[in-house]
Amino acid sequence: MKIVKLKDLTIDGKGTYGIAAPAVDWQENLPTYLRITDIFDDGTLNFSGLKSVSDSNAGKYFLKPNDIVFARTGGSTGRSYFYDGTDGKFVYAGFLIKFSLDSKKVNPKYIKYFCLSESYKKWVHSFNTGSTRGNINAQTFGNLEIPLLERPQQDKIVSFLDSIDQKIKINKKTNDNLLDQMQALYKSWFVDFLPFDGVRPESWTKTDIYSLANIIYGAPFASKQFNAAGEGKPIIRIRDLKDQQFATYTTEVHPKGYLLQPGDIVVGMDGEFRPYIWGNDEAWLNQRVCVFENKRPNGKAFLYFTIKPLLYSIEQTQVATTVIHIGKKDYDAFEITLPDTTTLDNFDALTSPMIMQIVSNSFENKRLSSMRDALLPKLMSGEIDVSSIQL
Repeated sequence: MKIVKLKDLTIDGKGTYGIAAPAVDWQENLPTYLRITDIFDDGTLNFSGLKSVSDSNAGKYFLKPNDIVFARTGGSTGRSYFYDGTDGKFVYAGFLIKFSLDSKKVNPKYIKYFCLSESYKKWVHSFNTGSTRGNINAQTFGNLEIPLLERPQQDKIVSFLDSIDQKIKINKKTNDNLLDQMQALYKSWFVDFLPFDGVRPESWTKTDIYSLANIIYGAPFASKQFNAAGEGKPIIRIRDLKDQQFATYTTEVHPKGYLLQPGDIVVGMDGEFRPYIWGNDEAWLNQRVCVFENKRPNGKAFLYFTIKPLLYSIEQTQVATTVIHIGKKDYDAFEITLPDTTTLDNFDALTSPMIMQIVSNSFENKRLSSMRDALLPKLMSGEIDVSSIQL
């Protein structure tokens, strides 16, 4: 094994900063804009809020296969995304630094996996000062030292780890497809009223959200109750909602706390307003996070797609404020149309299996991610022979 600097594994020997241009709402005729906020900690993309860029120079900043980008500043410093061309076409933003990997010098995906390793994370962490996340510039990233195995070993490791990531990607796409199907069903039944000859049945009633669900708010855990070692149950904060990965745990039992269950619908109350179907282990709700506890156990899909536009409409009324927040008064003002019980039961019969599949796929992804992350350092150190491992 030899130690090689990142810049020496690239085509041009340097890193390049992205375009400094504002994002605009996504449009099909404009390039898709890749920003730090579009990248998860595990190197995958968040496709739910992609934006476009309309700058005339955008064409100079398209990613090409075997490019890898790094977040250079803020709370996400060091976060990386490897581009293989399968996720679409992207223009990378100014707070990202791009390196174009040379496939003759290294298996490019080997660098992708190195940048998910604990060794890399410790390197990034070394630039932090107290509670402040350090900035890392292109020159410093270029001097990142990478332990490089022989090419046959690189190829074997990449082949094995990539097979895991492909399974994760398929599960995510399946979940997205299931959500799209349920959204289409919901619109057909409860917006366009197609099963009812295009007319809303008179038996359906206008009511408040509390006729459908109880809203349970998270409880504040004291910092002394936190356990970063991963013991006990996780505490869900707003920042944990998107990727459903945990940073904080507790062995305490909060007397006023709520234990989030798989399949629950959870919403952040500051900034992160979209509802999420919880697809992970039991977890305590922290303050500023709430769960919509459905009064009909099998009616999660109807609840999810009913509150989604309501949350969006509230968010749009607050776009000019410094701190966007949703509170009890907003939920009290929710007005919904509640169909008759038979219609709801029929909708539940179609959608409940889809919800269960989404949760099952999410758990499968958690298992696969955990296995990948546990094996990664041992594979890259040569401690484990990848040919001896079975999925």
